[in-house]
Amino acid sequence: MELRVINTGDGSKTLYLPDMGEQYHSVNGAVTESEYVFIEKGYRHHKSNNITVFEVGFGTGLNCLLTALEAEKQKRRTIYYTIEKYPLGTDIIEALNYGDIISEEAELIFDEIHKAPWNQEIKISDYFTLLKIEENLLTSGLNEIKNCDVIYFDAFAPDKQPDMWQPKIFNRIYSFCAENAIFVTYSAKGEVRRQLNTAGFEMERLPGPPGKMQMLRGTKKQRNKDH
Repeated sequence: MELRVINTGDGSKTLYLPDMGEQYHSVNGAVTESEYVFIEKGYRHHKSNNITVFEVGFGTGLNCLLTALEAEKQKRRTIYYTIEKYPLGTDIIEALNYGDIISEEAELIFDEIHKAPWNQEIKISDYFTLLKIEENLLTSGLNEIKNCDVIYFDAFAPDKQPDMWQPKIFNRIYSFCAENAIFVTYSAKGEVRRQLNTAGFEMERLPGPPGKMQMLRGTKKQRNKDH
């Protein structure tokens, strides 16, 4: 799989897959998009003092990095689960510049995140514990994932990776969620919103990050007994 490192609108880098015609983050700004969609509208929106996050699509680790930084800033104990079928190589990770864009602290934490072994829970800091899972969400057991407060859904776009945007995936994610869990994604497609609502999330459209008019956020609702 060919990967190209490209610049985005806020100066941060992302990855482009020519064969898929898709990039890992918005070309309008990788850090800007992740900070807005996943941190501002997801992590900060949930009010629990101790929080568990489940990220679908670890990718470059940018969402994980921003969450670790926010956990330290808020002094908010955070457990972070993330799943990735195709982890990136060290050479690709080293070509990214998130530390340069954000801070020296970010560079150090980013390094720790990527040094952490897969499939093993690791304490990155006093407030951030990480479990990176190298598996396929479509087929893996994921017995360790439970009582999640926030879901970051960061799979490739529905038209590029349709098998990830289907009812059985959303139903499964619902089963991982704690009461009043929230679900955030950059996508605003009507079909995605309807499927998430059917799975058990009360959905709302929010203004999107730069370059996107809208995004989606959902809150777990209690299913009917006959659902």
